[in-house]
Amino acid sequence: MIVLKSNKMYLHFFSILIYSFAGSWIPAPVEGARILAVEPVGGKSHWNFMSGILRALVDKGHNVTVFTPFPEGNRENYTEVSTSTKAMTVLLDAGIEDLMGKFGDPIKIISLMSEMSISMCDVIYENSKMKEVLANKGSDFDIVIIEPAFSECVSYLAAKLNLPLIYTIPIPTLGVMERIFTGHVSNPAVVSFNLASFGVPKTFVQRTVNIALWTYAITVRQINELILKYKEPREYDLYAPIPPSLVFVNRHFVMEPASPIPSNVVEIGGIHLKAAKKLPKDILEFIEQSPHGVVYFTFGSTVKMTSLPENTKKAFMDALAQIPQRVLWKYEDEIENLPKNVMIKKWLPQREILLHPNVKLFISHGGISGLYETIDGGVPILGFPLFGDQPKNVDSLVNAGMAISMDILSVTKDEFLKNVLELLNNKKYMKNAKTAQ
Repeated sequence: MIVLKSNKMYLHFFSILIYSFAGSWIPAPVEGARILAVEPVGGKSHWNFMSGILRALVDKGHNVTVFTPFPEGNRENYTEVSTSTKAMTVLLDAGIEDLMGKFGDPIKIISLMSEMSISMCDVIYENSKMKEVLANKGSDFDIVIIEPAFSECVSYLAAKLNLPLIYTIPIPTLGVMERIFTGHVSNPAVVSFNLASFGVPKTFVQRTVNIALWTYAITVRQINELILKYKEPREYDLYAPIPPSLVFVNRHFVMEPASPIPSNVVEIGGIHLKAAKKLPKDILEFIEQSPHGVVYFTFGSTVKMTSLPENTKKAFMDALAQIPQRVLWKYEDEIENLPKNVMIKKWLPQREILLHPNVKLFISHGGISGLYETIDGGVPILGFPLFGDQPKNVDSLVNAGMAISMDILSVTKDEFLKNVLELLNNKKYMKNAKTAQ
């Protein structure tokens, strides 16, 4: 498994990197860095990426204190400070139409993300525990790890404490922040912007759209930052942003096209993957007693499946009732007239399911964390990208010959059934998925 094997290398590489960048700030001898980490984004997939990084660092002997909206409990060398508030969990349990209305249009999302990033900084810096850290001037820490979202306001923490800074990017590309973080700008004629709907700009039209998106995003972000600083100045606006020493990006070569990467950018796609646990008995029996295999269907931790329009839900159920495979469907409520071959659960152990050899297809919204789990399991994908980087993610797998992409707002029973059967019965998709594994 390419991703898992790579993670073993990352564990060692992380430790070397942290020692290298923190070493000049820490009196020798050094046993482990004291790391201050912050996850300002209230999206579970963002936290999964950050927690994977922190888990690797703790396992290598570093001491971590993390501010997170998803506290999981303290353990040796690992301390959490909860930032779980309504402002920090805006992405949780959202409806499909609401999410697509807010984030589905790349033009709208650029303005919205600038404002959201500032709001997230406000929540972090107003936290009473964070105020104590800032008042102590960082004497308890050696380095800062934080997700920047769409603003440099997060760099205030490292600037105020006079500590080296590492950014974590939970999607495969840096996008509009690339030049700010690295001094480099990818060629938009060959590298897709992270909000584009294509994995690679192949045509003149796509390249034109890519350049337009890139230019618009950079301009709007800068204008929004200036307006917000002028209208609502904060204390952290008094500090000049500092560049990161390192940028950890949730990117892996098995699904991302080749592109130039600056030396301070480290690809760690799949770092969130954990060793598989045992499947619950009822789910294991459901999978292993399926002679034709199993289809796994979920739109991740962020999207409420109950918010599906009725006609879309009916199209899904009517089509799935006609396939010989059994279906595991993450759904938050009961369903009337549920097809006999379908099991619904409010929560399903995705990692373990996708690694089971009897799982033949994954129906997904294209979230990057789930796609890495799918690649690790060697399972083809039927993608319904909703917003953000998801269209680009799914299209990259379409280009790799292991996925088909569909539009959730126009899906019909016949089209859905046709694509499900194509992915299940055409051996090229499974072959390509196994090759990428």
